[in-house]
Amino acid sequence: MLSHQDIWAALDRLADKFAMSPSAMARQAGLDPTTFNKSKRRGGDGKERWPSTESLAKVLNALGVSFEDFATLAAKSQAGRLSIAMGANVPLIRMSQAREDGFFDSSGYPVGEGWDEIRVPGVSDDHIFALQISGDGMMPVLRDGDRAIISPSANIRRGDRVIIKTRMGEVMAKSFDKMSAGSAQLLSLNTNISNRAIPLKDIRWMAKIVWISQ
Repeated sequence: MLSHQDIWAALDRLADKFAMSPSAMARQAGLDPTTFNKSKRRGGDGKERWPSTESLAKVLNALGVSFEDFATLAAKSQAGRLSIAMGANVPLIRMSQAREDGFFDSSGYPVGEGWDEIRVPGVSDDHIFALQISGDGMMPVLRDGDRAIISPSANIRRGDRVIIKTRMGEVMAKSFDKMSAGSAQLLSLNTNISNRAIPLKDIRWMAKIVWISQ
């Protein structure tokens, strides 16, 4: 559970990310400049005061930051986890494009051009991209229209959700189980679809899903 201290500390870190003081951040959101001042964090009787949901929503909207990424700040991400890079523009690649050649290199990094871009709170990984999901074959985890945020450079561990592109042009989302002799064991996100064991020689690239935008 997030504490009073966690929420206020996250607001302070949010201001730091945008090189603002808490007062300047409040003004940016159209709020009273003292809204996030330290003097407002406790009442005259010493009891803890929480920021209102309205003021929090206004500041996140003004800065283009999602509540999910604010929660990450509040949870104090551990060293080694992906760090927040607020308001990053990343390539948006559609499933139909992902199946074609020319949009990725052999490691799964986006290359070339012809894609759209979307703004996401993002990560520090320069090669991150968004994949626009189509169809219902990845339900209930990924729905038609969802955007899976992919990091080709992130380490993959058992249980991680991944995107795989095969040398035959298949693009699919699975849950990584393990590597066995010569193949990757993958669990389907949709219980109506069988699990797969794909020979390593048939995998063009496999990359970790780090976030899902609905």
